[in-house]
Amino acid sequence: MKEIVLLTGVSGAGKSTAMSFMEDAGYYCIDNMPAGLISTFISLIESSDDYNKIAIVADVRSKGVFTAYTDAVENLRDSGDYAVKIIFLDIKTPEALKRYKLTRRKHPFSDKFSGRIEEALEYEKQVLSPIRQSADFVIDTSDLSNTQLRKRLTEILVGDDKDIMNINVMSFGFKHGMPTDADFVLDVRCLPNPYWVEALRSKTGLDEEVYNYVFSFDEANELLDKLKDMLDFLNPLYIKEGKSQLVIAIGCTGGNHRSVAFAEALYKYFKRRWDNVAVNHRDIERR
Repeated sequence: MKEIVLLTGVSGAGKSTAMSFMEDAGYYCIDNMPAGLISTFISLIESSDDYNKIAIVADVRSKGVFTAYTDAVENLRDSGDYAVKIIFLDIKTPEALKRYKLTRRKHPFSDKFSGRIEEALEYEKQVLSPIRQSADFVIDTSDLSNTQLRKRLTEILVGDDKDIMNINVMSFGFKHGMPTDADFVLDVRCLPNPYWVEALRSKTGLDEEVYNYVFSFDEANELLDKLKDMLDFLNPLYIKEGKSQLVIAIGCTGGNHRSVAFAEALYKYFKRRWDNVAVNHRDIERR
């Protein structure tokens, strides 16, 4: 069953922030879709497995927002083929005025009220009142930071932080250059090198003999345990601050033995604790 989130609400309430979060959470996001096109769009992608999580932002920028929006929601729910959620972001007018002064953006109804933002906001709330009443979730963002908004959306859409964080563990060789996209770089050249064992030289850390050799030393196991402890401590803190991706790079001399074994050990560990974990070995084919 495809999951469809219809995100709407008052201008300045944080829809752009919410949409960025949903993109990080794996939703295919569409901003400012005319309400009348929602049903048409859904019919076009209903047979595709590439669009199982969809977020659509529709608000007063769309024409005919009332009838078309209500009809689209009713059609989706009546079909029984979609899990539909309506999230309405609200904001108190004084706080919205502060945000407009900071961003200097133009309100959609600004011209209607000769630039008087407060009147435009009050009119917009009246226009959106029927949709607000039909929403599954109403979030007042007046006193919420971006981080707090993301946390509230996590509770509604995902339910668990482990679905949000994407962890990518990679191995590399220092002689081929350091990765530029890593959040953490760990140098394991301090550990005994399987390269100097003739029987292991042509193998890699993916081979059981090399893996067992690397972790036959107490220093390697202690280093791995300390790294696990540090990352277990840091991951929730990063999520709290809105980070959704962590790249952990493990380096040795050539990127064939020690770093590969370490990356595999970390991958196996995180795979048991987080949902979105990947591993890649950048230089494993290079000598």
